Amino acid sequence: MKKKKATNITLLGETIPPGSSQELNFSFAKLHTNTPIDVPIIIERSQYEGPTVLITAGIHGDEVNGIEIVRQIVSKGINRPKIGTIICIPIINIFGFLQKVREFPDGRDLNRSFPGSRSGSLAGRVAHQLMSDIIPHVQYCLDFHTGGSSRFNAPHIRIAKGSKELTQLADIFNAPFILYAKNLKKSFRNACRKREVPMLLFEGGKSNSIDPVVSNTGVNGTKRVLHHLGMLQSKFKVSTPSQESVIITHSKWVRAQYSGMFRSLVKVGSFVNKGEVIGQITDPYGKINHRVRASNEGYVFNVNEAPLIYQGDALFHLSTELQ
Repeated sequence: MKKKKATNITLLGETIPPGSSQELNFSFAKLHTNTPIDVPIIIERSQYEGPTVLITAGIHGDEVNGIEIVRQIVSKGINRPKIGTIICIPIINIFGFLQKVREFPDGRDLNRSFPGSRSGSLAGRVAHQLMSDIIPHVQYCLDFHTGGSSRFNAPHIRIAKGSKELTQLADIFNAPFILYAKNLKKSFRNACRKREVPMLLFEGGKSNSIDPVVSNTGVNGTKRVLHHLGMLQSKFKVSTPSQESVIITHSKWVRAQYSGMFRSLVKVGSFVNKGEVIGQITDPYGKINHRVRASNEGYVFNVNEAPLIYQGDALFHLSTELQ
């Protein structure tokens, strides 16, 4: 089938012709010193018509592993499409990235601020600009996250149950796990759903940390999706998955019954049996030694790696039902 020539698009007031590479600045605020904060948007266009894919990370400023995945996609040239357009925003929350924190300076979580408002909070204004100026041009979105605080996530894709298109794309991405999770109110994922833009939300690793296995999973999954859409350059190898993703339909947290010093005894991604000892809580004085047992059999796809924990803290996220 003969490829159709692409036409100009206009993004953030700039005309971007087919076959061009451009970097635009998504400007929305200044530091207290009046220094502007610019969020780079990297745009690569083919000469030929095709989908527009948005690849984002850093909605939470401390989720460095997601940022590393997008960095690799850009540095390796994976974002230069055979057809269509790829828009990469490696760091949306520049403020949080500079401070190595999750939130915006106003204390708000950007991923609970969508679709935002032109005259709202700082986070709300960024959300509004993203939804108004970028999303209308997009047909697909890949959004990269990591576990919060000290919680290490096994690489997995989160999608809402019921969408055949998202299920197919998640299968093609082929992370070790697919977790069915509802779209949270005011999240970026939910805002995209309302605009009928399919989003794969990737989770892997923990905050303020880079894990090479997680990074490779994210990059390879992205290549598979772009290959499926006909956008990946032929020079890039698409790895054949060794096994299908494990689909988790329901899950629960195992929480600490005691405060103390914590040590996990299982690796993230492993399968455990009900009653199996998966962790240990002790005190600094050698007086207590509490065993943490699996509440049910299933996969451990999130482990709390904090050495000090309080009663009630989430320690392990276990699957309870699989598809």
